[in-house]
Amino acid sequence: MAVPEIIPIAHEPDYRTDTIGRYADGHFLASITYAFPQGYAIGDDWEEHKRLYAVLHRFDHEGRYVDSDIEYAGTYAEQQQHPGGDGSVLARAEARMAALLDGLPGREYGDIAIRPFRLTVDDVLFGLVVEHHEGEDGDGDGGEGEDDWAELHPDQLGFYAPWDGEYDT
Repeated sequence: MAVPEIIPIAHEPDYRTDTIGRYADGHFLASITYAFPQGYAIGDDWEEHKRLYAVLHRFDHEGRYVDSDIEYAGTYAEQQQHPGGDGSVLARAEARMAALLDGLPGREYGDIAIRPFRLTVDDVLFGLVVEHHEGEDGDGDGGEGEDDWAELHPDQLGFYAPWDGEYDT
């Protein structure tokens, strides 16, 4: 089934989509997520390359992408070195996320519906990207076929038919 122009995303409290919803100017999608730069091959120093970001994407009332705030908080290696306290990488990301969300007038958490978008920051892909899901053509190689999947990058949430807002991780 083809990817719709506007993709629903279900709000799940206390899980991966707990910081999505609507505000005075439209929809928002926020997360704290680790990511590797595009093309990075996992090596012995992977902890130095795995980065934590606080992310807030904003959309208009019709689900069209407007802009993003994306803030780098530190690496996985830094988080492991200082795992607790206000100075930890995770604490910095959480504080930034709280400030970004507090800046949304009329914020209400709930389901959203947005259009695909993409941007690259720090050589990391962010966005809801339409793709052909591997193996969907029956032979397991990804093959030639219709786009049938939308992946939220770098969060690794996949949306698909019946396009009800549910996702795979």
